[in-house]
Amino acid sequence: MIIRREKKGDFNSINDVNKQAFKQNNESELIKRIRASKNFIPDLSLVAEVNGKIIGHILFSNINIIGVEDYESLALAPMAVLPKFQKKGIGGRLNKEGLKKARELGYNSVIVVGHQDYYPRFGFERASKWKIKCPFEVPDKAFLAIELKDGALTEKLGIVEYPKEFGIEV
Repeated sequence: MIIRREKKGDFNSINDVNKQAFKQNNESELIKRIRASKNFIPDLSLVAEVNGKIIGHILFSNINIIGVEDYESLALAPMAVLPKFQKKGIGGRLNKEGLKKARELGYNSVIVVGHQDYYPRFGFERASKWKIKCPFEVPDKAFLAIELKDGALTEKLGIVEYPKEFGIEV
């Protein structure tokens, strides 16, 4: 298996992975909207590929934390693996490689709304630790953040502002 940056010819396969993993179109539509926006970071849209077939995808895009001063961060959304390849470490490899690449590109933090038993294994902690709030109702244990640089979220308290591409109205 290789993890690599997405290419233009991958779009249909990425859509298919997300549709199969989530059993709906919402995530595929989100990816299309983010890809067409200024918040898209081509180097942070990664695919997992086996024998030329895309079996997983992860996307990080720009978001802001609005507080005393605005602070740029990344949203991890979505992350998907084809159902028959789930629970084999592929999502973990995508996460690790994505976080490593984000760090290399100079990003300081990542926010995710996700499963409290999954994301902490990659270093994510409750965002409330840094007094960072979600703009919509979500359990505290599912709203997570990670510092890619030590101390990056210290005193960055505020509310995450998701771009319009996420379709979140508050």
